[in-house]
Amino acid sequence: MKKQFESFGGEFVLAAEKIAEKLIDIKAFVFDWDGVFSLGAKGVGVSSSFTEADSMGTNMMRYSYWRKNDEEQMAVAIITGANNPTAIQFAQREHFYAVYSRIHDKSRAIEHFCEMNDLEPYQIACCFDDVNDFPMARICGLRFMVRRAASPLLMDFARDNQLCDYITGSQSGQFAVREITDLVMGMHNVYGDVINSRIDYDWQYQSYFEERQSRETVYFTNNIHREIVPMQLPSGQ
Repeated sequence: MKKQFESFGGEFVLAAEKIAEKLIDIKAFVFDWDGVFSLGAKGVGVSSSFTEADSMGTNMMRYSYWRKNDEEQMAVAIITGANNPTAIQFAQREHFYAVYSRIHDKSRAIEHFCEMNDLEPYQIACCFDDVNDFPMARICGLRFMVRRAASPLLMDFARDNQLCDYITGSQSGQFAVREITDLVMGMHNVYGDVINSRIDYDWQYQSYFEERQSRETVYFTNNIHREIVPMQLPSGQ
């Protein structure tokens, strides 16, 4: 499996065997949004987007965790430094546990998420792409960084300062999330079972999905004191 991911540019900064060992402790996964699910493009009237391939990847990864861990759900969240309505809509649709918007220090969001879900930072894996994500990468147990060829010095900085364990071969907007979720599923050693179960839409997948759908997403942001507080969604969201 390691060679398959390396063949299209995936880089195991930490040995694949060590990543698999760390994955045993992982109970939650948090994602940045811009540059991870989307290109991060901004502009007046410009809305970010996501792909169904990445969406399916997050769902299959969560199902693989459920099968691997005695029908326990994986806690999942989005932590973004911007206001991203599409991220909120995505999290609602996929029944993520939480969305943190306009977060200045993402390590505080990690700490808050831990308190909410009875976790420790070493039990969280994170997926990210840029400088403002490093505070959470520094404390999470497993770190997946989305490659950006235009930032070779940033990639070097992340490697040299032990801020990432794997760097994707895919770049932003090129299904990097799916690459990461497939890698995690493969390391759960239930990949074939998960895919076949979803193909058959069997009772196990239906049980997982029904439980997943019962989760109500919660929303947080920073107040003027940069404290994490509940976020009021605009009408219609």
